[in-house]
Amino acid sequence: MRDILPALARWYADRAPFGLATVVEVSRSAPRDPGAAMAVGPHDEVVGSVSGGCVEGAVFELAQEVVADGEARLESFGYSDEDAFAVGLTCGGEITLLVRPVTPELDPSFGEVAESVAAGAPVTVATVTDGPAPRGAALAVWPDRVSGTLGATGLDAAVTADARGELALGATGLRHYGPHGQRREDAVSVFLQSFAPPPRMLVFGAIDYAAAVARIGAFLGYRVTVCDARPVFATPRRFPEGVEVVVEWPHRYLRGTDTDERTVICVLTHDPKFDVPLLEEALRRPAAYIGAMGSRRTHDDRTRRLTEAGLGERELSRLRSPVGLDLGARTPEEVAVSVAAEIVALRWGGTGAPLTATRGAVHPPPPGR
Repeated sequence: MRDILPALARWYADRAPFGLATVVEVSRSAPRDPGAAMAVGPHDEVVGSVSGGCVEGAVFELAQEVVADGEARLESFGYSDEDAFAVGLTCGGEITLLVRPVTPELDPSFGEVAESVAAGAPVTVATVTDGPAPRGAALAVWPDRVSGTLGATGLDAAVTADARGELALGATGLRHYGPHGQRREDAVSVFLQSFAPPPRMLVFGAIDYAAAVARIGAFLGYRVTVCDARPVFATPRRFPEGVEVVVEWPHRYLRGTDTDERTVICVLTHDPKFDVPLLEEALRRPAAYIGAMGSRRTHDDRTRRLTEAGLGERELSRLRSPVGLDLGARTPEEVAVSVAAEIVALRWGGTGAPLTATRGAVHPPPPGR
């Protein structure tokens, strides 16, 4: 959704109706997660994807229909054993889509939501998918205000509270309520889609490898900062456009920077005077991933120094060193791919093994789902 919002905002500003299909639930080996979206706008222009190509043709027609009749629909698509060529997911999974028409009259908050997402401001959109409430009704929830309604005051209040909780976690998914927001009932299904600010990637050491890691980090959706104490290396022209470059001692910069459970920290200096105090700080604060470049000999020396600095086994177990997966990488770009692969594997609980050597679903549920 974040990727296609610029096109949607343009259509919305032009008051051109469009059909918006959003994945609200998946099962088994579905190719896209909840929140993936596809829209059909004026002149049959299509943006986004909900299945990687399996059902887009059918969704295109559905989007046209909801724009024509003004009624939202809930549709499920899955693999058909009787006819493998029928509309369905040949991967064996199932996805449920909410397809709804969007206009300024039907969704007065959509433009403000698009502006918030573009500006990196946190917002959650709650949309009724099923039950005794207006299907497609939307409620936009910011940390300090709300806009719209789901049709009942009690339902709005309960969903607002949950939406702010999901926003703090950057979470997206279905919630169930009674018609007036009762917590122990499940008559009304509401899809909560959180647009939290992009997670941060902090890259320390302004070397060629850092430029490649910064580039792939931005590609993965991170807000990337590169930090180095040496001004001759830490210059914006050496890094991709949009990457923040900071001249500062790494541990001092990190000490003054907020991190959370989504933050990625890549230590590429492999110089003890930089990376030991930096890792001492990093391993004691929240982060999704902390990786450090260097040989195994460097790693052993670094571990000894960190132990002498007072770090225990729990902190040291968080360190991914040597950084990256074993891909046989040589060039900075190849090393960046191996680092990115390890970050993705850690995020989703992947093994890093070739899929030909594994069994089960290609897209298993994320950890904790």
